[in-house]
Amino acid sequence: MSRWRVLSLILALALIATACGGGDESSGDGGGGIDVSGSSTVEPISAANAEKYAAQNPDIAIKVEGPGTGDGAQMFCTGLIDVGDASRPYKGSELELCAENGIEFIELVIAIDGLSVLTSPDNPTTCLATSDLYALLGDESIGFDTWSDANALAAEIGAPNAPYPDEELVITAPGEESGTFDTFVEFLIDGKAGGEDYAETRGVESVRPDYVASANDNVIIEGIVGAPYSLGWVGYAFYTANQDRVKALAIDTGDGCVSPTPETITSGEYPFARELYIYVNTASAQRPEVAAYIDLYLSEEGLTSIDETGYIRLADYGPTRTAWANR
Repeated sequence: MSRWRVLSLILALALIATACGGGDESSGDGGGGIDVSGSSTVEPISAANAEKYAAQNPDIAIKVEGPGTGDGAQMFCTGLIDVGDASRPYKGSELELCAENGIEFIELVIAIDGLSVLTSPDNPTTCLATSDLYALLGDESIGFDTWSDANALAAEIGAPNAPYPDEELVITAPGEESGTFDTFVEFLIDGKAGGEDYAETRGVESVRPDYVASANDNVIIEGIVGAPYSLGWVGYAFYTANQDRVKALAIDTGDGCVSPTPETITSGEYPFARELYIYVNTASAQRPEVAAYIDLYLSEEGLTSIDETGYIRLADYGPTRTAWANR
């Protein structure tokens, strides 16, 4: 179990232990304490700041969970939590749910991530074009059990690294509840990373569904480690925490291979770079304990958690801090 999962469990137990005084068990509607849930990608940052907050405020219970951006948005937009972690902006349907329930919020951009496509170090492949990724992972690749099964499709779409080896293709990646899943679909299928828009040219909507899906990034890492010709994708911090066990593939959208590094992610040269968010319930933000947690999050001490967990700071926190100050 990772340090962040252990911390979340400890904080959850602390919440239970201090909730005996009564009140609604959800802090989202004023029951006391602070509830944070959503993206497993953002969870390490929020958990690290929760640890720092708890050290300064031992009498305030704080719980951090990471079931996925989509699950977190459902909880946030029904008033069950105070802060929603998100590895993508909330979708229109999620915003509508918030509006239906009278949930007003502050959207804060807090870091930059490089969505990392991983394989085993035993795989000699070092770079894949988005067309290669589509041939192996797109909706038209359902049922491909080996890399070589994708050769005909790769030839049809002009994928530059085909033909592929006759090796078992083992895919372990986020499920549909994950914002990392949604972002990967946008980058690869919708062409938002700079490659071809396969949704338009091939009439597809998503990636293949026949793979091992998990909301737990550590499970994804283990799946990638366990097969020589594996594929999967996670946030950059989970790659850097396991880079002695997995290999990040460089991505080519037509301008050459670019690997995820702090420099290429910050500059936007790495095509799968994205912003990370937290959503703060405006009513919750009026409570001193929640306001203090977000104040810490955006302080230099809180931003250090971004460095510590392996993500990339924004070049300018002025707009984020202004959005919070103007709440």
